[in-house]
Amino acid sequence: MAQKKSSHRTAEEKAATAAKRDARRARTERARAQAEERRKAAKRKEQLTRFGLVAGVLALIVGGYFLVTNLGSDKPDTAPSGASGNYGMVIGDADAPKEIVVYEDFLCPFCGQLEKTVRDQLDAAVEAGEVNVEYRPLPFLERISDYSPESANAFAVVLDASGPEVAKAFHDLLFDNQPSEEGPFPSKDDLVDLAVEAGAKESDVRPGIEDMAFEGWVDAAGDAASKDGINSTPTVFVDGQKAEGQTLADIAKAMVG
Repeated sequence: MAQKKSSHRTAEEKAATAAKRDARRARTERARAQAEERRKAAKRKEQLTRFGLVAGVLALIVGGYFLVTNLGSDKPDTAPSGASGNYGMVIGDADAPKEIVVYEDFLCPFCGQLEKTVRDQLDAAVEAGEVNVEYRPLPFLERISDYSPESANAFAVVLDASGPEVAKAFHDLLFDNQPSEEGPFPSKDDLVDLAVEAGAKESDVRPGIEDMAFEGWVDAAGDAASKDGINSTPTVFVDGQKAEGQTLADIAKAMVG
């Protein structure tokens, strides 16, 4: 009897020991599982943190790009010396009985045609003190070619460096050498050559022409014209009234007729 009782206790002890062993294994497995879950969670957090930093940097880059794009040119709209307060250049007697304003684009073919039609008579009227003319170059056709803002900037550079007389000669040469809207378009070197031909000193105008020194002013001129309802070139005002007509000849007549 005593031996049987001992055997029974031994079996119970073995069972208890096995149960404890299984319990330890279960706890160990749970601990391992929890540790693995914590490791994975820490890794996910690290990845999210890195992703957040990258996304933040990308947001700054993209946001900065759109900010610069929406602001347009980052150059100041400082006016060239000799420019009017309306983004133009005035030639002729300030007290002349007739005042003309011409919105133009050096790439616009109709501006070129009007210029050729009225130039001689208009220049004579200016010389006689009968009229003053304000030329306001615009970059309206930049959707076609960069030559539109580049030539307007070059005009501003020449005005700033060499004064109205040389700028007027340069203005005339730009129209005399006007490219087709289909191109090919004059290079900045070509613009420098025309400026020198007009009477400017190369060292005075090349840096500003190459670096688009008055790009901000040119952009501001275009914005101001659009706000004033100018949506095409040439647009001409004679004594404050818009010159109307079905043809360029009608507009020319209002200017010099």
